Amino acid sequence: MSNRPKPGVYVAWKTVTYRSVIVALLGATVIFLFLMHVVFPQFTDSTVKAAGRISSNLLEKVAGLAPPLKQPSAPVAKQAYFTALDGTVRVRKGSGTTWINADSRVPLEKGDVVQTGSEGMAKIVFNDGTNYMVKQDSLIVIEENSANDQQQTNVAVAVTTGTVDLSTGTYVQGSKSQVIVAGAKASLAPESSAMVHNNPADDQHEILVKKGSGDIERNGEVIRLASWEKVSFQSASKTMERATEMGPPTPISPGNMMPVFANPGEKSKEVEFTWSAVPSAAGYRLRIAHNPYFSSVLLDRKVSTASVVVTGLPIGAYYWSIQSYDSAGKESIESEKNRFTIIAKSKERVDIALDIEPFVQHGHVIEVTGKTEVGARVMVNGMEVPFVGDDGKFHYFTPPLSAGENIITVTAQNSRGGVMTRQAKVVIQ
Repeated sequence: MSNRPKPGVYVAWKTVTYRSVIVALLGATVIFLFLMHVVFPQFTDSTVKAAGRISSNLLEKVAGLAPPLKQPSAPVAKQAYFTALDGTVRVRKGSGTTWINADSRVPLEKGDVVQTGSEGMAKIVFNDGTNYMVKQDSLIVIEENSANDQQQTNVAVAVTTGTVDLSTGTYVQGSKSQVIVAGAKASLAPESSAMVHNNPADDQHEILVKKGSGDIERNGEVIRLASWEKVSFQSASKTMERATEMGPPTPISPGNMMPVFANPGEKSKEVEFTWSAVPSAAGYRLRIAHNPYFSSVLLDRKVSTASVVVTGLPIGAYYWSIQSYDSAGKESIESEKNRFTIIAKSKERVDIALDIEPFVQHGHVIEVTGKTEVGARVMVNGMEVPFVGDDGKFHYFTPPLSAGENIITVTAQNSRGGVMTRQAKVVIQ
C-alpha cells in the first residue's frame, strides 16, 4: 500500500491555552508601556495618575452602595420595676385605659400611673438607682425614664397625690432625677433622699430633703435645700416657705426582716428596741403595729432614752418606727419602718428547702429566681420578696448594684423557725 498522501486541502492547528494567551497579552502590554515611558515619559505618568483617580472614584461609588454605618442612637427608654409590694397597688399603662394589679414582673415605663390603696405600699426602682417608696393613698405618674449612649439618665416622677419617699443613686454627671409636685420641680443631687407630700384637697404641698441636697424650682423661684430642710406652699402662694426640720432616729434593733426567737413553750417574748440618739431631741416616740400602715397600733409610748424593753409581745410579725421630738413637743417625721418576726424556736432542727436558679443580669439590676417551701418568707439582701407563689416559686429584681463585686444573699424562713441562706457573688462591669 502506498504511503503518499492523497491530493486535497489539509488544515493544521496547535492547541493554545487561555493562560498562555493572557500571559502573552500581559507581556506585550508591559513591553508597550515600557517603550512608551522611554519615548514619552510625561505622557505615561499623567496617564497612570488619571487611571488611579478613575479607579478610586469607582471604588468610592461602590462603597456608597453599602448601608451607612450606624450613628449613636437617640435616648432609649428604660424600664423600672417593683421590688416590694404590700396591700392594694394598681398600675395603668400609659398606652391603656384599664387598671391592672401591680406585680414585680410588670415593667414600668414613661407615662405609666401607679396607685396605692388605703392599705397599700410599693417600692419602685429605676435603672439609674433612684427608688421610690409610694405610701398609702398615693398616685404617681412616671413622666420621664430614659438614658443615652453616655450613660446619662433622666428620671422624672410626678406625685399627683399622697406621700412618697425617694432616694437617688450615684448617677453620672449630666444625669437628672426630678420629682414634680403641684407645679414645683425638685432636682436632687446624687446619693440624696427626700420626702414629698401632696394633698390637693387641703392645698398642702411639701418637699423635704432628708439627705444630700436638691434645687426646688417654682414660678421662677429656686431654693437650694440641704439635709433636713424643706419647702412648703399653697397653690395661690407666689413664693415657697423654707424651714428646718429635726431628723428622726435610725432604728437599730430589732433589725429589719430579722427573726426574734422565743424559747420552746413561750407564748410571748421580751424584746429590746434600740435606735440612734438625736442630740437635739427631748424624747422619742415608739410605735409598734402588726401592719406597715399602722392602722391598728399595738403600742404607742414616749421615752426619754434611746432604748426601751417591751414585754408580752406574742408570737407573730410586727412593724416598728421611732420619732424624736423637741422641748416644745414638735415631732420629727417617722423613721423607716422595721419589720421583725417573733418565732417559737423548735426543739429539733428544722430544715427548709431553698433552690436558686442562675442569676440574670439586666445592666446593674440582678434578676433572682428560685423556689422554697410553701408559705415561707424570702429575703434578698435584707429586702422581702413581695410575692412567693403557692408552689414556693419566687421572682425578684434587686435595686441597681454598684460597679464591681457584689454579694447576693437569699434567705428563706418558715413559721417553725427554719432558716436557710444562699449566697452568690456577682460582678457588675
